[in-house]
Amino acid sequence: MQFSKIPYFSYLLGMLFCLLMNGVNAKEERLLRHIPAEECGQCHEQIYGQWKSSVHANSTALTDPIHAAFYRAVIGDPLQEGVKKKGKYPICLQCHAPTAAKDGKTKLDSMPVYNEGVNCVTCHSFSKFKGTKKPGGGLQLGILAYEYSDSNLQGPSGRTIHPEIDSLGREAPMFKIVGNTTVLKTNAVCMGCHDIRKNFNKVALCNTGDEIASAQGTTDCQLCHMPVVNGKVDHSMLGGHSPPMVSRGLLMTMDVNTDTEQPTTTITLANQLPHNFPTGAPFRNVFIRVTAYDKDEKVIWQSSQSHPIKDDKQAVLMYALGDADGLPAPPPKATQVLADTRLKPHETRTLTYSISAEDITKVVAIAYYDLLLPGLKKKFKEVIPEELRQSQIVGTIEVKL
Repeated sequence: MQFSKIPYFSYLLGMLFCLLMNGVNAKEERLLRHIPAEECGQCHEQIYGQWKSSVHANSTALTDPIHAAFYRAVIGDPLQEGVKKKGKYPICLQCHAPTAAKDGKTKLDSMPVYNEGVNCVTCHSFSKFKGTKKPGGGLQLGILAYEYSDSNLQGPSGRTIHPEIDSLGREAPMFKIVGNTTVLKTNAVCMGCHDIRKNFNKVALCNTGDEIASAQGTTDCQLCHMPVVNGKVDHSMLGGHSPPMVSRGLLMTMDVNTDTEQPTTTITLANQLPHNFPTGAPFRNVFIRVTAYDKDEKVIWQSSQSHPIKDDKQAVLMYALGDADGLPAPPPKATQVLADTRLKPHETRTLTYSISAEDITKVVAIAYYDLLLPGLKKKFKEVIPEELRQSQIVGTIEVKL
């Protein structure tokens, strides 16, 4: 069959036009939630660098070893599609892998943005905070607590920036940036994931939101977790995985009285935070160990001979969960709260010890912080790296006599 040159040329032009239009349509139909953080980083390099090293960026079961251990033990394989728990979509993905949750997916490697955890667009697409409690009862957690936009980014400045040009005069993305101070500059942007969390037995695991609400006077989360540094808001979002950050919440002082038959040591612990110390995941805990030394720096007395959770319970700040028989149980299987010895918001507490030793020249008190309880450290020894299982010092004080 022979084609004349003109019809054939027209055919090529038509095909090219269709391809171009398809490309334009594909661009127009691109979902906001599928924009990877790397694209945001092309302009916001410093913020992108801070976020990339944050726990938010590494919150999925493919990047967070602690979450991964629990996810695999309780939910299933994060590389498998269609995973359900009791016939329902895994609720933990609503916080830990929100983009995948928006798409209803569970195979976290099927799209790179699914494994970005809480990325730029996650928070900057929240248009309204609905709250974590459903009007008719029950909880709506993570992204379910929000109305979110898939066409406009949300910004904290209060100004609306149109897509033709950004605030620095550069060609801007196709998505308009809408000023939204009521969400982006308040606790609302955090509370969807950090307010409250219950297990399948309706036992509260995380209660940071309620803890803040119970404090006298509230403080926006961003003041501590997203401070302004050199004129820019820091997006490292340091929290419970940062021992230096944890240490800022505890004020520890010590007094040693030698005018008694046996020297008496009083440790004062003060929580400087508007939420419990420690807060967040129920397996985080803090314990205090007191040690007395002689003139040769030899240990002559200690407040605990093993772990304080066994022989000095007053020195342990923890959220203890148990089963129906009152025995300790891991968070997913707990049916009741056995005890909560964490420091309440702005609480001050004292620990007193009689030191049964002579020739004391120095007393040292050290506060240790753990991301996991001793039993969980042992259980997940093979899958959680050692650096996440080690106790971290978050407070030290000594008195020389």
